[in-house]
Amino acid sequence: MGLSEYFKPHADSNGTLGVTKNNYTIKERLVHLGGVFPMDDAVLEALPRASTFVSVEHCSESAFTITGKVVSRGKDEEQYICFLKVAFENQGNTMLRGEYESSKVAHSIMADFLPTPYGFGKYKVQDPPTYFYLSEFVDMDVTKRPDPAEFTRRLAQLHKLSESPTGKFGFAVPTCDGQVARNVDWEESWAVFFRKLLLGVCHRDVETNGPWPEMERATKQIADAVIPRLLGPLQEKGGGLKPCLIHGDLWEGNMGIVRETDRSILFDVGSYYAHNEMELGHWRCEFSSVFRDKAYTEAYLQNYPPAEPTEEFDDRNRLYSLQGAINYSAGHPKSSLRKTAYNNMCYLCEKYAPIDGIDEYDSNIDPSITGATITPHVTDIPLQHY
Repeated sequence: MGLSEYFKPHADSNGTLGVTKNNYTIKERLVHLGGVFPMDDAVLEALPRASTFVSVEHCSESAFTITGKVVSRGKDEEQYICFLKVAFENQGNTMLRGEYESSKVAHSIMADFLPTPYGFGKYKVQDPPTYFYLSEFVDMDVTKRPDPAEFTRRLAQLHKLSESPTGKFGFAVPTCDGQVARNVDWEESWAVFFRKLLLGVCHRDVETNGPWPEMERATKQIADAVIPRLLGPLQEKGGGLKPCLIHGDLWEGNMGIVRETDRSILFDVGSYYAHNEMELGHWRCEFSSVFRDKAYTEAYLQNYPPAEPTEEFDDRNRLYSLQGAINYSAGHPKSSLRKTAYNNMCYLCEKYAPIDGIDEYDSNIDPSITGATITPHVTDIPLQHY
């Protein structure tokens, strides 16, 4: 039996061919596959060092992909272990291609800071359209808190060493925060780039959670007045703002500690070239409990000092956190992060561009003050762990 036969369509209890449905959750696809990992000849062709396939098994869990551990053997009988992600339809194509291209760039800068990427491609099986990302398998501890000094030194090094191929902000292909693509078209202006990025996720949030006139009014004021005020000066009067390669979805769920070396490592990247401080915006959000510890931000700023004006760093961080919070809200209907984002918008509008028709900022519901957190993806399979 050919390997693609593992993915042969099968009927469910109603006689429906399970794999032809194009809106399955990963949980549903796993059920329909009946415990069999969906392997394909295209993956074999991407195995490293012309090795021969030996086995594949499910490994870890993911909210948006099926993940596995692939064992192969070289001509010298040396064993190779790879990590395999599988996703479906156009969404899966964009998500895994973005991760592959992001990983290639980041790995070329710091080869020991994320697993070696081996390949990306499309399964030869036609229905459903299926895509894969293949990388080095790294034995890591994803429960251990990283040392703030070691982790932030390496993160700052990635930011400092990276160079945008165009000198602009953006990325060569669409990348994702979670499972949905961002707008990462190249832009000279960081303020223009961030405005487009934020408005994109705000539009998705309204589609998911419905209209909220006060928040939509605040969003417009953020886009039209606050962003130019806070981010425009970063590039004015000849001031330089280096586009840095960032992870793009950096919270503790997307990093681990390599057991062999005890060094930090990143995965699940969805990169683009941005103001380096953008990376820290996720750390303010409720889904990030470990990195909410101020020790991480303080250690990072010792390695990569804040941009001028330094006294506005925390306000920029609050602004940057909007993207992560609203993106999470858009992917998780009725999430509390929508209210948090709106409250942060109210704070920024009050301080930099007051308008009528929105609420007053309420410090009593500000997680950066109260310390409130959430358990991420409680309605999904937990995010991918190696």
